[in-house]
Amino acid sequence: MSLSTHVLDTAHGTPAQGVGLHLLSGREVLFAGTTDADGRCPELRELSLSAGLYRLEFDVADYFRGKGVTLAEPPFLDRVGIDFGMDGVGHYHVPLLVSPYGYSTYRGS
Repeated sequence: MSLSTHVLDTAHGTPAQGVGLHLLSGREVLFAGTTDADGRCPELRELSLSAGLYRLEFDVADYFRGKGVTLAEPPFLDRVGIDFGMDGVGHYHVPLLVSPYGYSTYRGS
């Protein structure tokens, strides 16, 4: 079973390079990384995961501040968390489409 993500900056219409992210199982951090120039984190695919509940957390306020976007204090979206389950079969792709004031996700392929 494998996992991938892709972060797209819908405010600028680009892949979101430099977004910090964490993968958690319960309270345990299984992985910490940063998105590459294409908004992906290929190191996630290298993890050995089993069926269960997981959470991806994305540090979006830090990303937008780094792009020079002025955010409210506190920001509307600071860290976006996506809780999802993996049933032990196949590949899971969890993309994040994000702007300073909204986001969406889905199970991709």
